[in-house]
Amino acid sequence: MSAAEVIPGAEPFSAAGGATGVLVLHGFTGNPSSMRDLAEAFADADYTVELPRLPGHGTTIDDMLTTGWDDWSSAAESAYDDLAGRCERVVVVGLSMGGSLACWLATRHSEIAGLVCINPAVAPSDDMRNAVAALLDAGEVVMPGIGSDIARPGIVESSYADTPLAPLLTLFAAAEVVESELSRITSPMLLFTSPEDHVVPPADSDILAAAVAGPVERVSCDRSYHVATLDFDADMIIERSVEFVARLGQPAR
Repeated sequence: MSAAEVIPGAEPFSAAGGATGVLVLHGFTGNPSSMRDLAEAFADADYTVELPRLPGHGTTIDDMLTTGWDDWSSAAESAYDDLAGRCERVVVVGLSMGGSLACWLATRHSEIAGLVCINPAVAPSDDMRNAVAALLDAGEVVMPGIGSDIARPGIVESSYADTPLAPLLTLFAAAEVVESELSRITSPMLLFTSPEDHVVPPADSDILAAAVAGPVERVSCDRSYHVATLDFDADMIIERSVEFVARLGQPAR
């Protein structure tokens, strides 16, 4: 995929910094643009930052139709391994599916220093899964998009207009596995939840907070919908997230 084919603003972001690394992960059908301000804030705070563009995202929906959880999780793990090889500790930050990936990584890597999850998807409902499966069985390939759930007027997420069904089912299947393994997570977590979220039920955050073994600090994004990083609470999310990573302490040298 050439750079010219990437949606403007959807490019990955990297920044060299100190011995603490921050891996930032965007959501399903979205791209790095929804997390760029947060990633840049971490870079400004002298952290080493990676914000990858996950496979199939940030170009055209046709690119995404042939991808699934295995592709996205492999990309996330590769980015994590790369950061861990260059840094003394790594924090993982994710929005929506990015939060699912962050939790998945934390079930596999107990050494992760901290997690920041923003409206994470960890407990898909049977009704939603069955509805998507029924559409696929009927020969449908996509359904109307889930992106740009933002309360702030005039702000539009750079996400696909449609939602690819087969890839979505792989996310649901993986989230079910992740949900069953949440008790393995011991890393401290900062958890942002929008009470009015039209994409991921806020109850997902309740399930996550109750299941993990590590300490959880919860923050309500009362003025934002699902894509809170582009919404009214964006500045608050940035401030609290940077403070959270700083409180984790500096690695010993």
